[in-house]
Amino acid sequence: MKKTVFLISLPIFVFANFFTFKPIAITEDISCFIGDYNPVQKSNQGFVSNVCYIDIGESLVLLDSGATYNFAKDLNTVIEKRTGKKITHLVVTNYHDDRLLGASFFKERGVQIIGGKNMPEMIEEHADKYVRVLKKLPNDLIKGTKVVQPDVVVADEYVIKGSKKSIKVIKPSEATQSSTDLIVYSKSDSFIFTGNTIFNGRFVNYAEDSNIDEWIKALQKIEKLNTKYVMGGHGDDFSKTSYKSTLEYLVMLREQVKVAYEKDIDPADLSKNIHTDKFKSIPHYDELYMRNARNYYNQLEWQ
Repeated sequence: MKKTVFLISLPIFVFANFFTFKPIAITEDISCFIGDYNPVQKSNQGFVSNVCYIDIGESLVLLDSGATYNFAKDLNTVIEKRTGKKITHLVVTNYHDDRLLGASFFKERGVQIIGGKNMPEMIEEHADKYVRVLKKLPNDLIKGTKVVQPDVVVADEYVIKGSKKSIKVIKPSEATQSSTDLIVYSKSDSFIFTGNTIFNGRFVNYAEDSNIDEWIKALQKIEKLNTKYVMGGHGDDFSKTSYKSTLEYLVMLREQVKVAYEKDIDPADLSKNIHTDKFKSIPHYDELYMRNARNYYNQLEWQ
């Protein structure tokens, strides 16, 4: 008999100490919590990226851990009460504070933490990145929050086996939004969680350590998997085509900046050569579209 797939929001859970969670059931075994579309600030308490969990049978796999110890603690309480099961594995899809710092709670509980192959080096290299949470959030919320290292690092692919199903943790290319980005694939659920490889609901952030060619390659790999549900690290679109906006923008950015670079356009005049207004309605476009272009232009200069 074919299993029923649930695509409705479940009741709001309000018994956590700091957060009100609104779980969305993607499939019978997968639920997600959608983060705020803005950067970390007091109004969103640092909950700015999506978090999901997968029931693998006897236990659960958590996908990203949030920005603070107390976020992870409250989330764990909600998930355990909903499912009656424990989280045994945590996949941290990149080294950023909004995905990693909650791992400090799960580290104490002996949960196996899985990250990208170069996550330890990136954590050390970008130690100043974690100051954002400490500065912008109240002391009672950040109490206990610290940087922890993964127990397992993934260079290519890692399989988490459960009594009901196995899921794959995949490094889809050399680097996407960061060099530590991972995706999580559950074939039996026709589901992919992509972390920062896909942005929905907020504009793409092309950072200094992003790699546009490898990012596009990763999105094309996701496209070929042809899954029914594709959940990005930001935004509430989990349709099978949710990757398309990110892919279209990156291809456009690459083409336009390369033309400007080949014409030897002065970086100060780069704005005259960037025509990505199609994406202007996406939140944070105005703050990011020229920074994205300059970051990629600078990379071309140093190739």
